[in-house]
Amino acid sequence: MRHLGTFSGLAGIAARQWGAFRDAEPGAALAEAARETIGTLDLVARDVRTERTWTAGDVDGEELSWDLGYGPRTHAFLLRPRGASGRLPGVVALHCHAGMKWAGKEKIADGPEPPTPEVRRLRAEIYGGRAYAGELARRGFAVLVPDVFGWGSRRFPLADMPDRVTAQPAEPGLSEADRYDVAAGHHEHVLEKYCTLLGTSLAGVVAGEDLAAAAYLRGRPDVGEVGCLGVSGGGLRAALLGAFDPAVSAVAVVAMVSAYADLLDGYVASHTWMLYPPGLSRVCDWPALVAARAPRPLLVQYAARDALFPVAGMRRAHEAIARRYPSGGYEGAFHDAPHSFDVPMQEAAFTWLTERLRA
Repeated sequence: MRHLGTFSGLAGIAARQWGAFRDAEPGAALAEAARETIGTLDLVARDVRTERTWTAGDVDGEELSWDLGYGPRTHAFLLRPRGASGRLPGVVALHCHAGMKWAGKEKIADGPEPPTPEVRRLRAEIYGGRAYAGELARRGFAVLVPDVFGWGSRRFPLADMPDRVTAQPAEPGLSEADRYDVAAGHHEHVLEKYCTLLGTSLAGVVAGEDLAAAAYLRGRPDVGEVGCLGVSGGGLRAALLGAFDPAVSAVAVVAMVSAYADLLDGYVASHTWMLYPPGLSRVCDWPALVAARAPRPLLVQYAARDALFPVAGMRRAHEAIARRYPSGGYEGAFHDAPHSFDVPMQEAAFTWLTERLRA
């Protein structure tokens, strides 16, 4: 195996001893076991404030903030169609990882300021040049885009990072944001150590914050049914939120699903710690957790030319999820695209959500 080399036998021995990648059945028992294993935090969005409002074209925007009990206040954008009144279906749009932690919500949603050059670059690479949360709002949704632990308003100051992290060299000529992201990439290993020591995981902390955001959106009187959508690391967040919150009506996961075993041959290093919370592989395979919400609606978009996931692993995941939805409710779509959420994929996901969420 690539990156294990002469130690490749470790994978088979460990998997046999601990029963890794179990083909677990969907349902509340699996969701609860996974939620406990990754140490998901029980959090509530408290002291919610409106920081500012704006209108840009045909979208009304509101910047919210709330307190989760640790760290700086979480900031989030809430986007709605301009002048909309009454209840709207809601979507929690979950920003990606992408090795960019200086920005969070701004990667997929426009605020009152123009996007930074770094954000424009990322959007061009992954999102077809669009801030997709605004496009979704234009189609009649209330779209909540929160920052999460380690990103944007929730990022760690460089002064709080260990010297061994901030001393890592970066290429000359990088912007302040890009230099930060180099340090933040190394710092994620430190965060996972702290989280594991505290009985949780990076995935468990992030999932707890996303659960709090979804509960807030669902509790608004102007919001009806709530779904969630995410791409790459945001897709991972969407999968966990959909598995752990039975009140989320529809879940769309983009470019983030493969069988775990297929990642072992050279694909592990490319991904965030959030995909590998300690102990989860002893509870279930990743597709089993994505499908734990069965038979409630689930969309998975696979990028057929995704360099971060093997095609065999994506196919195996699709088959495993489909088996858990014998009566329908699951749509798995393979798109001829690299690791991305391009405009055709966006339009397909928006249509799918429109058909499944009510005001």
